[in-house]
Amino acid sequence: MPALEATELYRFFHAGDDEVVALRGVALTLNEGEFTALRGPSGSGKSTLLSCLAGIDEPDGGAVSIGGERMTRRPEPERARLRARHFGILMQSGNLFGHLTVQANLRLQMELSGRGKPTEIDDLLGNLGLDGLADTLPAHLSGGEAARAGLAVALSAKPPVLLCDEPTAEVDAATEQLVIDRLIEDCRRGAAVLVVTHSPALAARADRVVDIRDGSIVHG
Repeated sequence: MPALEATELYRFFHAGDDEVVALRGVALTLNEGEFTALRGPSGSGKSTLLSCLAGIDEPDGGAVSIGGERMTRRPEPERARLRARHFGILMQSGNLFGHLTVQANLRLQMELSGRGKPTEIDDLLGNLGLDGLADTLPAHLSGGEAARAGLAVALSAKPPVLLCDEPTAEVDAATEQLVIDRLIEDCRRGAAVLVVTHSPALAARADRVVDIRDGSIVHG
């Protein structure tokens, strides 16, 4: 059984009388222990697809199943339960609670999921180049630090499925390799990892590269 399976996903947005088709019948399967890179130009549907896969947004057509359970067209409390059990999610914003330190954000995620150990927090932050920032509030982090702290939150509960939107967008080459190494380590423990990226370095180390254009999968 795949870790996650999406079939025939459609998503439409309306602005006045205009209709924008963000997803056009997208089908995607994520397997345990597989590192998948999702590429595409701005506006191609990458972030919309991630939101639909995670049950944050509801597709207008099609379905998503996670661990054999249907995610789509369920009440939000049920989708939230499935997200907490199955997903680690890094979006482009909103990954950290602003009134909590980095360490407190990680502890909260561990409590919500019922997985992860607080004793692992320092090692996780060190693996992502965030040494010494455990007691820092998000407002005092740079853009790249905030993204990596959000990734640490997503990783903290050892999720079966990890969805990341541009985790290396604001880092130097050395830090990017730290992040990629940590994502691959998560794959090796059996997680299904999907990363939206424009980075050639990250795509080069993925097990599979999926390209999306105008809301449709064109390769992968």
